[in-house]
Amino acid sequence: MSDAQGNNPYKNVHPYMAECAAEAARVARGVTAAHLTAPTHCPGWDVRALVNHWVLYTSHGLEHRARRKPLPEELTSHDFTAEPDWARAYADQLDRAVAAWDDPAVWEGEIDLGMATVPAADIAQMVVKEMAVHGWDVATATGQEIHLSDGAARLILDVVETHAELYRQYDGFADPVPVPDDAPVFERALAASGRDPRQGAQVDH
Repeated sequence: MSDAQGNNPYKNVHPYMAECAAEAARVARGVTAAHLTAPTHCPGWDVRALVNHWVLYTSHGLEHRARRKPLPEELTSHDFTAEPDWARAYADQLDRAVAAWDDPAVWEGEIDLGMATVPAADIAQMVVKEMAVHGWDVATATGQEIHLSDGAARLILDVVETHAELYRQYDGFADPVPVPDDAPVFERALAASGRDPRQGAQVDH
């Protein structure tokens, strides 16, 4: 990650975590029951599958990472969208997750992912990226837009560029999409992750 984030990730990243969580919650509120069976540009995933992945890892997963606990199986197999008020429940869980990271000590050390241990600050930043990038996926599939500050967009671009090859190794990103050098920062982040910010490209998840 960049020096600014690495020097004090809690101070420099946690505000963007809160911002991206709030924006994710807003996008979720715009998803209707009719949207859930609609296709997305993620191959094999309709809106329901995409939202369930998004909710699981960016809210429940984020809190569990902070607490150094594995996600229980009942969550990994749960259909969150089957709950009538799932968007409100997601917003509440995002609040709990952001609060769990509101402690400089949580950002220290490493988190055991089973196959490897990863610095806690890196995990946090990658999940913030998931909030924003999958938030854009959901927004695009449901006729919405996502709005991020320049600072949040730069964080997302930094995370994407730092970990792009790792994501591609596990089919998390498609090949980068060319965009002009002067494209907005978040569009550059989307393009680097294999998404076409102008129309929604074929991407993996």
